[in-house]
Amino acid sequence: MTQTIAVLPGDGIGPEIIAEALKVLDVLKNFGLDIEIQEALIGGAAIDATGVPLPPDTLALVKQASAVLLGAVGGVKWEPLDISIRPEKGLLGLRSELELFANLRPASVFPELVNASTLKADVVSGLDILIVRELTGGIYFGKPRGIRTLDNGEREGFNTLVYRESEIERIAHVAFTSAQKRQKRLCSVDKANVLEATEFWREVVTRVGKNYPDVQLTHMYVDNAAMQLVRYPKQFDVIVTTNMFGDILSDLASMLTGSIGMLPSASLDANHKGMYEPIHGSAPDIAGQNIANPLATILSVAMLLKYSLQRADLADKVDNAVHQVLRDGIRTKDIQEAGLKTVSTSEMGDAVVAALQKQF
Repeated sequence: MTQTIAVLPGDGIGPEIIAEALKVLDVLKNFGLDIEIQEALIGGAAIDATGVPLPPDTLALVKQASAVLLGAVGGVKWEPLDISIRPEKGLLGLRSELELFANLRPASVFPELVNASTLKADVVSGLDILIVRELTGGIYFGKPRGIRTLDNGEREGFNTLVYRESEIERIAHVAFTSAQKRQKRLCSVDKANVLEATEFWREVVTRVGKNYPDVQLTHMYVDNAAMQLVRYPKQFDVIVTTNMFGDILSDLASMLTGSIGMLPSASLDANHKGMYEPIHGSAPDIAGQNIANPLATILSVAMLLKYSLQRADLADKVDNAVHQVLRDGIRTKDIQEAGLKTVSTSEMGDAVVAALQKQF
């Protein structure tokens, strides 16, 4: 049966990197992957065309699709808009409407890119971390929220950090099962010493952990976790944490690998339907220049194949193709090295396609 992939290029460099991911999918279609690609608007591009960041047609498409491939949303052009209709609201709306509660963000160092990291090679060599971020709860979605004027005339902004027991339980199960498939070590990150909501988080994660006696569970405050990721990142296997803490720590972890342009992500619902995207954002400063790194988006395609389409065999081929181009010394500007070939966005996509085709 043909499966539909909803493709949302979005803003900034989104259309450029998505174009390279579509080249990869076209190769796989030629070798028997039965999929149909349907594109739709999201974010700033959707605001320009329809006035809203998540049009009804886009929402209808993603709900019936087997998986969603997203480029990026946002940019300075739309920052003056009211926060309720900015491009990022389209992304948050997708997560909420599709109930994509589990965000998986791997941070691995390719052997060929050890020297691209700002940390010493012996600190990051062999690094392989998976950050499991709760994605539909916490302070990003909690209510009440807003900006108000007090009786004395002073204005204040306020947000609510709230987690239900069921929300913590389900993300904990994802994290523990992920750890079972890796090195069987899970670190839960919170701020239980000052935030009651994350004290509750720690309590629930600990209770869920009793169902996974083969996984070693530890706890760490978020400020210490940030420090430890820089000091000795290889102590971590799987990290599970709240929405906001996961947002921050996964970006920090990305820089351990040498470039934020190398890291994919998957956002999954309870049935492994997912939205797949690079974690780097829309990078409006380099949009339209054909210099963005498309590898994170291509690696996101590999995650899509693995988790939503259950085609781990094809996911491995895509991963292998990315490894091959790096071994061949091909680099985009963000990971360039002296003596190696620096290529454009489209040229990197072509190189991955060539390496992929050789595997069939």
